[in-house]
Amino acid sequence: MANTSFAYVRNFEQADIIPPSNFIVVRIDGRGFSKFSARCNFEKPNDIRALNLMNAAAAEVVRSFVDIVIAYGQSDEYSFVFGEETDLWERRSAKLATSVATQFTAEYCMQWNTYFPDQELGRPFPTFDGRCVAYPKRKILRDYLSWRQADCHINNLYNTTFWNMVCPTTQASILAAQLVKKETLR
Repeated sequence: MANTSFAYVRNFEQADIIPPSNFIVVRIDGRGFSKFSARCNFEKPNDIRALNLMNAAAAEVVRSFVDIVIAYGQSDEYSFVFGEETDLWERRSAKLATSVATQFTAEYCMQWNTYFPDQELGRPFPTFDGRCVAYPKRKILRDYLSWRQADCHINNLYNTTFWNMVCPTTQASILAAQLVKKETLR
């Protein structure tokens, strides 16, 4: 910022530095993705094109940020783990979250035609928000990733069963509906 009489306004910025020796997880999440996926007619319960697009966008984010040590995604969200020693943007939470979210959004939009060649991506464009969380120990980071994996498993199980009940076309969907009914009546 220029050294003028107006430079004092910088004092109003919040210090959002994540302490050293903590893993930093930037979790991005699709904004309004239920409406977006309905508008784009994503196949239920899992549209392989949409999943592959998410993975491709995430792969580009990982390539862009060399301090990312692992990434995990499900549905319309992705978690990117920065190593304990990262000093990217002086570990400022807002910089990390916004940079990862905007990079992911850009990659998702840029690669859309690769996965949906017959469907134009129109306004409103998909966007992703992001937040940072610091995890001080490997065990806690592992528990975070286990939580996301368990959430993925439960949601996928529920959605697969639900959509097979809504659109029953196979013997497997009939058996799934019977299983849910049996479990519900217990």
